[in-house]
Amino acid sequence: MICPLSGCLTRHPLLLLSLLYCVLNKFGTTSCMLISMAFTSSSSSTSPPNPIKFDVFLSFRGEDTRHSFTDHLYESLLRAGLYTFRDNDTIDKGQVLAREIKAAINEARAYIIVLSENYANSRWCLDELCLILEQRRKFNHFVLPVFYHVDPSDIRKQRRRFDIDGSKWTPLTKVATLIGISKCLECFGIELERSRWREASMRRWKEALIEVANLTGMVLLGSRSETKFITEVVETVQCKMDLKRLSFPAHLTGMEVRVEVINSWFRNKQYNAIAICGMGGSGKTTLTQYVYNLNKQHFQSSSFIEVTGKQPDGLLGLQKQLLKDVLGGKKIRLSSVSEGTQKIEKVLVMKKALIVLDDIDQHEQLSALLGTRMFPTQSKIIITTRNLDINAWLASIFWTCWVHKVKLLNNFESLELLSYYAFRSKTPMKDFKELAVQLAHYCGGNPLAIKVLGSSLFVNDEDPQTINYMIGIWRSRMNSLNSLRGNIHFKIQGVLRTSFDSLPHPSDRELLLHIACFCVGEYSRHVEMILEDELYAKSGILTLVNRCFLTILPNGKLMMHQLLQEMGRNVVCEESKDPAKRSRVWHDAESYRVLRKGVGSDTIEGLSLDMRNVEQGMRSEAVPLKTSLFANMDRLKLLQLKYVKLSGSYDKFPELIWLCWHGCPLLTMPSGLLMSSLVAIDMSYGHMEVFEAPTVLNSLKILNLKGCDKLVSLRNLYRLHKLNILELWNCSSLTHLCKSIGDLESLSRLGLTGCTKLWKYVNQPGRMMLPDQHLFSLPQSLTWLDLSNSNLEFNNDVSMAFHGQSFFDLHLAANPFKYLPNNIDLKMFRILNLYSCSNLKSLPCIPSTLEELYIDWCTSLERVTFQSGRFSLRVCSYECCFKLFEIQGLFKLVPIAKINAADMGHLQWIKSYEDHKVDLVGDDITKGNVWHTQMLYEFGIVSTYLQGIKDQILLTYKHTSSSNRLSFCVPYQNEKNRIRGLDVSFLYRSSGSKDKDAWNLWAKVSNISKGITWVYNPVVYCKPKGDEDVVWISYWPIGNILDDGDEVSVDIYVEEGMIIVCGCGASIAYMDSEVDEIDKCENEEEEVIGGDLSEFEVNTGCYYLCRRDAFGLETSYWLKKFFGDDFHYTDSQGWRKTHQSVRSRELRDYASTFHRIIEVGVSLNSESEIGKIEKEVSSLAGVESVSSHKEIGKLIVTGYVDPVEVATCVRQFDNMLSFKIIFE
Repeated sequence: MICPLSGCLTRHPLLLLSLLYCVLNKFGTTSCMLISMAFTSSSSSTSPPNPIKFDVFLSFRGEDTRHSFTDHLYESLLRAGLYTFRDNDTIDKGQVLAREIKAAINEARAYIIVLSENYANSRWCLDELCLILEQRRKFNHFVLPVFYHVDPSDIRKQRRRFDIDGSKWTPLTKVATLIGISKCLECFGIELERSRWREASMRRWKEALIEVANLTGMVLLGSRSETKFITEVVETVQCKMDLKRLSFPAHLTGMEVRVEVINSWFRNKQYNAIAICGMGGSGKTTLTQYVYNLNKQHFQSSSFIEVTGKQPDGLLGLQKQLLKDVLGGKKIRLSSVSEGTQKIEKVLVMKKALIVLDDIDQHEQLSALLGTRMFPTQSKIIITTRNLDINAWLASIFWTCWVHKVKLLNNFESLELLSYYAFRSKTPMKDFKELAVQLAHYCGGNPLAIKVLGSSLFVNDEDPQTINYMIGIWRSRMNSLNSLRGNIHFKIQGVLRTSFDSLPHPSDRELLLHIACFCVGEYSRHVEMILEDELYAKSGILTLVNRCFLTILPNGKLMMHQLLQEMGRNVVCEESKDPAKRSRVWHDAESYRVLRKGVGSDTIEGLSLDMRNVEQGMRSEAVPLKTSLFANMDRLKLLQLKYVKLSGSYDKFPELIWLCWHGCPLLTMPSGLLMSSLVAIDMSYGHMEVFEAPTVLNSLKILNLKGCDKLVSLRNLYRLHKLNILELWNCSSLTHLCKSIGDLESLSRLGLTGCTKLWKYVNQPGRMMLPDQHLFSLPQSLTWLDLSNSNLEFNNDVSMAFHGQSFFDLHLAANPFKYLPNNIDLKMFRILNLYSCSNLKSLPCIPSTLEELYIDWCTSLERVTFQSGRFSLRVCSYECCFKLFEIQGLFKLVPIAKINAADMGHLQWIKSYEDHKVDLVGDDITKGNVWHTQMLYEFGIVSTYLQGIKDQILLTYKHTSSSNRLSFCVPYQNEKNRIRGLDVSFLYRSSGSKDKDAWNLWAKVSNISKGITWVYNPVVYCKPKGDEDVVWISYWPIGNILDDGDEVSVDIYVEEGMIIVCGCGASIAYMDSEVDEIDKCENEEEEVIGGDLSEFEVNTGCYYLCRRDAFGLETSYWLKKFFGDDFHYTDSQGWRKTHQSVRSRELRDYASTFHRIIEVGVSLNSESEIGKIEKEVSSLAGVESVSSHKEIGKLIVTGYVDPVEVATCVRQFDNMLSFKIIFE
């Protein structure tokens, strides 16, 4: 259709001017501009540009704010790194405005709507608004309304300039109809009958204005500074955008769990810096990027500095980048590094900045980028490094640092990440599952290795032939990786090799290669002794641990990540293609070939050979090896043989420093083997019958004859005057130990585990010893003695003399005695290990000198007491002591059924619930037990839990609240009703969360008038089931500090997100004629509350009654929450009054990796009952077999199973009599 507009211009020019004047007067310049554009533009339209993605879309009324507020806001958004759309500079000339704006809105991630005075007068603005809100509803995009000198209520109620009324178009409609150009108005984007100002459109716009006015926005009114306001707007957008972008990042596995620790550091004001440490490829940088993006909006500025790689200007370039980022893009001029350091110090004093220094490996980098002096700052510094000892570097420049070693991925996370890169899914393809599990295990949780190997084995075709072909590829790659020939992927090798090359000393690199080839799994202290003279192993191992090459397990053994081990072995393989010309030979087939052919050279420093592996791969019998084959290996120092048979003379054997020969067939030691250079001899599991040193061994420090079950005697030990460690584990035939052992002045560790005949032999008929006689004496240098599993049954079985030793470790685990042997004085020991002494009944009068006590699985133990009457141990571990009811000064947990009602005083009503079951958790004492209602005595407080009770118990309290808090004033009473204490109770239930099996509660009682506060965390607590309510009932003996008129408050704190508090109650307990006999059981305990609380006083009048480290590094944060912002707890590492050490937990985790045989003594009454027990136990994870033996009353369970779960399962049938664990 031909537009008649040109004819209208000719016939009615005055009316057209009136029309334009009307539009101009009513709708402003923008509408006239739109009409003008429609009038002047060509009828043909160009294609829209390719879609562009924007961080922010700016919606605004041009005539109000284009050249003022919006322009300044736009520039600030760009400076903040936010790519922002605004119509005047993003739309090319000739583009269709509405189409381009719609595309930009659809491609933006966030929106800022500047609602100014004339915003609602523009239909374009209103259509933008509708489309923006539609994106918000569909995709949850962030929308920020900015109320620019307008009242949000005017928009919400649509009054003043935000009153949308279709009658405003009436003058224009009349004019257009009068002059006959109604059709022509369509050229201007205006329709009359189908106008966008029709009723439906107006209703849509009105709803949009109400919706945007109800959103949380920002208001600028009056004379408020626009500059500061714009800064707040930008920060708000950054914050919201970052949170949404990083909530569910693509391809990151296990990230949110690892972020929790870093976020707790942000809340910790004591530490300005955190060092995230780990081996190459462990995900340090990825974790840091995630945390950086998640938290940078809380700071005035931020900077992420990648220290790695070659910088054009070195440290000077890094300083310029940091200053530019922190100062907001200003150009920085520096003439020297020292000048840059001074400027950085000044900036960090003025600015609150978040700074990341990625991959620091030199002390100089830290001092240049953080300064060299102490100064106040609110900035937070995140450092990634491979050096665990970076704390010392930071301390030298006066920065307090929190060192965090990044956790590698667990098996589940590794498989998920591998599946993404290999299959583009969270789980492996059906035919690849077993191979994927193997490959994930090979990577050892290293994200880089998983990504590289997964990507290189990508499978995307479901065609059976292609899948079969790829399965072959996967198997070939796994065979290559498992060949032990160093076939590691070059990308992974490159990253790890960089760490190796950066080691500070050549001796550190040589030490790492020795460990990678021969010493993984050896005890750290052994390796230190063996290689100290050659390679300064003590300091070297520390360096390798700090550089994340090594880990020392809780049992003291050295471990190295498999990829690092392969990298080290690759370095050795690069020395020569011929194994005989390398410095180290560890592959069994290669070692056997070198020895069989007699081609060993003087380059070989270490050699390892396990004949069991060689014989498995041979078709014919192995050729016997001769001792002469070693004659040419002049540099050989480390020899590791397993089940190798050698023939010939040892006269020309190399001068070794370490001889490890497991399964040695020799019955005695030939003189040629015992050379003066030997530091360590390990002849474990051999056939030796007598060990006798024929000559003085000046260097020997370690003698290990572990598992030599034919060994009868050790002689002439005085010739080993430097011997430090003597290990005789399970030498079950040993009857004679040379008395000269008492003269070994360097002996510190003696292991006699399983040497049962050594003690029984002296008590045989005809060999009875007098009471004051001893089998042998112990040297005063001894610090560690292990007599575990030695069948010590009677009090006089330990026939040895202790001569003034003090503060050393004694291990008596798995012995059948009922009481400790007579001649063991506990005052001499620092650590006492009685693990699994199943007949031990009591431990009375423990001296205060003992620091650590391990009584786990002492299933007959009932009570532990102390000479001082107070709990004095630093560590006390008591898992699965099923009969243990008291550790004096720590807790006393007694079944209500065993307490006389008369002794319960005003709490005797609880007696009626004695048969109710409760699910007690939270402490080792609860593991493996099935509980009925118990009374807990702790810190003088008496408490209990009632589970699933429908009674309205809280209504019986004088003061109640439906929340977790109440307060009251102590009423005035006559003299007859003297205050005895306070009854506190609260009702709670589960929130239904299944995120974790963690339950905790804290009760806070404050005498506000006297300024005294107690926060009590019970050692056990009841885990609610489903919708069941649990009520906690407690009595606090604080009557001596409660007076008439005192204001008292009670607050209940629970595990956030796990428990819901339904109400609480409190009542004053009085002493009157009815309760004169109140709580006789309590009076047997030391009433700590109101007495000596100095050990638990964390601030004046503030007492934290707790013996668990519930918060770890967040302890300071939580104690402030309990006691107020003015509270300052200086030790931010955790709560130090805990009775369980990190080491004990680590040892348990380590023990869980062993294969077990569990013997459960049970009363098997019928075949059906036996079947039920076997079925229940068989269903437990890790169980391999279950067999019952009714004739001996035992249930035998084998596998990698948690013994606690076995005990809990069997105890449900109320017929477990005994429990014994055997580790294999």
